[in-house]
This record gives sequence, structure tokens and C-alpha cells, in this order.
Amino acid sequence: MPSQEVKEIFEAMGLVAPTDVEGGLAVEDPSCGEIIARVAQDDREAAMAKVAAAHAAFLRLREVPGPVRGELVRRIGERLRQHKEPLARLVTAEMGKGIAEALGEVQEMIDICDFATGLSRSLGGRTMLSERPGHRMFEQWHPVGSVLCITAFNFPVAVWAWNAALAFVCGDPVVWKPSLKTPLTAMATHALLQPVLAEAGHGDAMQLVIGPDVEVAQALVDDPRFPLVSATGSCAMGRKVGPRVAARLGRTLLELGGNNAIIVDATADLDLAARAIAFGAAGTAGQRCTTTRRLLVAESVADALVRKVVGAYQQLAERIGDPRDPANLVGPLIDADARDQYVAAIERIEADGGEILVGGRVLDRSGYYVVPTVVAVPEGKEFPLMDQETFAPILYVRRFGTDDLDGAIAVQNQVEQGLSSAIFTDSVRAAERFWSPAGSDCGIANVNLGTSGAEIGGAFGGEKATGGGRESGSDAWKAYMRRQTCTVNGSNALPLAQGIRWE
Repeated sequence: MPSQEVKEIFEAMGLVAPTDVEGGLAVEDPSCGEIIARVAQDDREAAMAKVAAAHAAFLRLREVPGPVRGELVRRIGERLRQHKEPLARLVTAEMGKGIAEALGEVQEMIDICDFATGLSRSLGGRTMLSERPGHRMFEQWHPVGSVLCITAFNFPVAVWAWNAALAFVCGDPVVWKPSLKTPLTAMATHALLQPVLAEAGHGDAMQLVIGPDVEVAQALVDDPRFPLVSATGSCAMGRKVGPRVAARLGRTLLELGGNNAIIVDATADLDLAARAIAFGAAGTAGQRCTTTRRLLVAESVADALVRKVVGAYQQLAERIGDPRDPANLVGPLIDADARDQYVAAIERIEADGGEILVGGRVLDRSGYYVVPTVVAVPEGKEFPLMDQETFAPILYVRRFGTDDLDGAIAVQNQVEQGLSSAIFTDSVRAAERFWSPAGSDCGIANVNLGTSGAEIGGAFGGEKATGGGRESGSDAWKAYMRRQTCTVNGSNALPLAQGIRWE
């Protein structure tokens, strides 16, 4: 049977907890290492049936007026508001994210529904001047088709909502393939929200597929009924998904890894920087794609800043524990593999001459708890591990010449990923240099705030090996639609463009 906690959470949302399936997918609570449910998985045949249902739903949904689709998304947002607290508790129980952060994740779902609802009355194209007399040119946007949404464990519900809210408003059904590490939150979200669409006659536009990555996920990725595949995960995953979709000339929206840096120059407010660094590097136990993994600090303020950061980490070490307790600021890693990767990284750091200033150990208790770690990188020596993304709370500190901001930016940009970046400075010139064309090469460039905590109003995503995708705000909606350019001849002549005469 599912754990008592899981049953109570489902009941609080008016749902029935999934029945345990013998030999089913084991779901683990990372805070204690215990199995809290065993859920059934879809095989390839079942998955393809759901794809067919979504495609049939698209043929109807695409003709529903945009504002009507927006009303459906508004109702989804209202339903999430009503059940925010129990859904957040389920995120915490299954993923190990602290309850405050879990509540914030569900709030992201609500926020994107609000954003998408407003968008439903403003989607539109441009009118352009024609070079031909009596002609009018304009562009319009149409639904692209069913969207396959593959999500990762670290944001088990918010990233789906980023995609789904926009897709539904644009007229696209969504087939959701969640991480096999966090199926319960996906099942609860689906059971909670799918009836909203069903009541309007569009229930098949929301599909959930839980199945093995090789047998099911590859079949989904290869299916031409998905003109768009939105996939969130590691760079390695993106390198597999991208070519498969490209081989059938489909589109991808990839949100992959991040090896994010904060630069702190000599003019910075060090107290402000230290607080942002602590949350950016240790929040969600270092398991965000926007986690701060590298700190590049000007030599003249390095000693003072490092003391502040180490002091903050020493306080964090006293607040590691059960993520259900709001007094704790650091919860567990997702599973034993993640813990083992942390241990391997610590061993490699010590072997390569890095100095562990604080942390660097696994806590001797049930669950997958590690101590957030700060590492001083040896001066004048290559340190390859710093350029690799370890999905754990490990922060590397490297100093740069006080007047060499360009050198610090070059070090920031030398990694393969290009997701989030930040600089702390009170210099207008430094800030302008940082986000200039010669500055940060990341999709996100912040000044005097950290690398984590993006708002839904801005397009979220990164460059290089991060995949180049954009989700959430701004004009990210365009990924879920197809553009059509139209020209209308209102004259009684038939002039050709470019002055061509053909008579």
C-alpha cells in the first residue's frame, strides 16, 4: 500500500491514492530512503493509445477560440490555488524539496496559468507594408499540434505547467512524460486538473504517460504526431533527444544543464552577495539547473567574501534535515546515485588539490543528506572538475585580478552550458560590460541577485549545451505555434514582387 502520508495527501486533494502494483515502479522518499509507493507503468501500446487520443483532441481544440482556451487555463489555475498546500506536501515527500520551496513551485504553476490566461486575448501577428499597390501583408499564428513534454525530477510539476499552460492556450494538447523518480506528483496533478478539460469536452488534450525510458520514451520522441518535443533534463539526455527529433524534422525545446557562475567585483555589497550565493548554491540541495556552482571573486575582496560565505554555510549545516520542517533549509539529494556522485566529486576534489573550506561529507542518518560544500580552487592550476556539472551542493571558489573583469567573464563562459549567470557590482560600467555582447553568454544575466529564482514573466532558458530553448514568459509562446504569412490582393492588377514582369 502507499504510505499513510501519501494516502492522506491524495485524500486532502479529493483524490484516491494510486494502488500499489506488485513489481511496479518503486517510488522512494529521499528523506528516509523508504519506498512510499509502487505504481503501474504504461507499456508502448498504452502510450501510443494516449498519443492517438491527444492527436484526435488537437483536431477539435485547434478550432476553439483562444479566449475560451484561456478560460480553461484560468480554471486550472483556480484548482491549483485550492489545493496548493497538499500538492506542495507531495512534492516534498517524493522529491525532498523543502516545504517552502515546494510551495513556491506550486505557486509557479498558478502564476503561469495567470500569465497564459491573459495571453489568450493578446496572441497575434504583425501587419507589414507590401511593396505592391493594393496589397496587404500580415502574419498569423496557429496551433502547432500535440506537444510531448518530458520533465525532470527537480521541478516535478512547475516545468510541466510552464509548457502546458502555454500549450493549451495556443491550442495544443500535451502528453506528459515525467521523471520516473517523481511519478506521484505527476499522477496527482493529472488527476486534479484533467477533469477541468474533460468538463469542457477536451479531456483527451491532457495525457500522462509513465513508462520505461527505452521502451516508451524513445517511441514517444520518434512519433511524428509530436511536431514539438519539450524536454528538460541533463545535457546527455538532450544529446539523445535532439538528434532523434531532428531526424524526422520535428522541433525541440530543450532545457538542459547549467554550470552557473556568480562574479563578485571589488565594488560589490558583500553581505548581499553572500546571501544570494548561499541560496543559489545550497537551495534545493544544489539540484536546480540554475544552481550556483562557481564563484568568481575579485582578489581585493575575496578573503572577506569567503569568510561570509563560509559563515553562512556553517549555519546551513545546522539546518539540514527533514524537508517537511520549515526550520530546515537543506533537504536530501534525490537518491543514492546522487549521493554517490557527490562522494565521488569530493574524492576527486581532494585528489586534485582543492581545499574544502566547509562541508564535504555525508550525514550519517537515513536518507540522502550531504553537507553543502565550499571548495577553494588552487591558484594557477587547472581544475577540470570545476567545469563539470555535479548535481549536488558543491560551490567552487576562484579568484581573479581585481581589474580583470573580462578575464572573469571569460572563465564564466568557458563551460559548455550557458544557462544562468550573475554579477554583484555597484559599478554601472561593470554591469553594462557583463550583459553586453562581449559579456555573459548565458540566457539569463542578472545584476545584484543570484542565478536562481526566475520569474515566470521572462523567457527562461539558455544557450550552448543548455539547448537554446525558451519557456514561460515573454514570447516563449511562439514555440507552441506555427507562423503563417498571408498576402491579400485587393486590387484588380497582378503585380509581381521585386518588380518582375512575366506577361
